[in-house]
Amino acid sequence: MTRPDTASRTQTLERTRTERPRLWRVLLLNDDYTPMEFVVEVLMGHFHKSEAEAQVIMLAVHHKGQGVAGVYTRDIAETKVAQVTAEARAGGFPLRLVAEPEDEGPL
Repeated sequence: MTRPDTASRTQTLERTRTERPRLWRVLLLNDDYTPMEFVVEVLMGHFHKSEAEAQVIMLAVHHKGQGVAGVYTRDIAETKVAQVTAEARAGGFPLRLVAEPEDEGPL
């Protein structure tokens, strides 16, 4: 019985590179009805900002129309948008949040 030629059955090992996941910005958008205090509470409670950081972001939203609440992977960003939106609606506020890829420009 003859043995198969082992030299002709070479296996190629491919190395795959793991890439960092794309990051998404969670933006708070300005409106004329949501109280500034509620925005500060959201930033402190959901985005773990200090009161000083929350005040700065809230003022950016108020004066510039939007502010970055945080940068996360897509799933986390979308979850935060959904949670904060639900909390705002429960409180009767029209606060809007959006998640966008970090490398894109502003809305």
